[in-house]
Amino acid sequence: MNILWEKIKTDENGLVPAIIQDAMTGRVLMMAYMNEEAFRKTRETGTTWFYSRSRRTLWHKGETSGHIQHVRGIYLDCDSDTLLIQVEQEGVACHTGLPSCFHRKIAEEISTPETGYPPYARASFLQELFEVIEERAQHPDTTSYTARLLQEGREKILRKVAEETTEVILATLEHGESQKEHLRWEVADLLYHLLVLLKKEGLSYLEVVEELEKRRSSSKSKTPSS
Repeated sequence: MNILWEKIKTDENGLVPAIIQDAMTGRVLMMAYMNEEAFRKTRETGTTWFYSRSRRTLWHKGETSGHIQHVRGIYLDCDSDTLLIQVEQEGVACHTGLPSCFHRKIAEEISTPETGYPPYARASFLQELFEVIEERAQHPDTTSYTARLLQEGREKILRKVAEETTEVILATLEHGESQKEHLRWEVADLLYHLLVLLKKEGLSYLEVVEELEKRRSSSKSKTPSS
């Protein structure tokens, strides 16, 4: 273990900053410091441990709240002085009860804390959209198209999926300057309605991603035939 730690550049107090990132969504959750013992215990237990500079003691993330972070990967930056730790987060990361500690945006002023900060990377937007659909399901609002669609049931949702699939096919077969714009619009409609269908059927967007990951891993592991 000491051999690994010796490769990491620490500050004058023997500490290294660790950025914690949600392994599934890519959202940055928090930043804390590690000393050698915290690093060792993190690797041994598979959950995150940190060093508190104010209390001058080791602490186990989630020990009192139950919001444990299960480590999925540890990475070192190019200067060997910062860690990136990808985790599967139980509950929320911030002691305020928000998902991420980075919940205030700086623009002309500093915003009030918001659950949606920091936003997902654009590549993870479908997960963010799915979470909005889940919220509409839990807190129905008659002004929400999503909530109404979920309440109307499977048959209505399936009709919309079939309708949008047809629209995608027709847009693909179009010609002219507006074809790509129209296709983009229809694909967006189809993706949205597929997410609503997943929610109605008790599946999540990330479960579909995991299935695609399994297929990719299986494909990569196959050796070409001679």
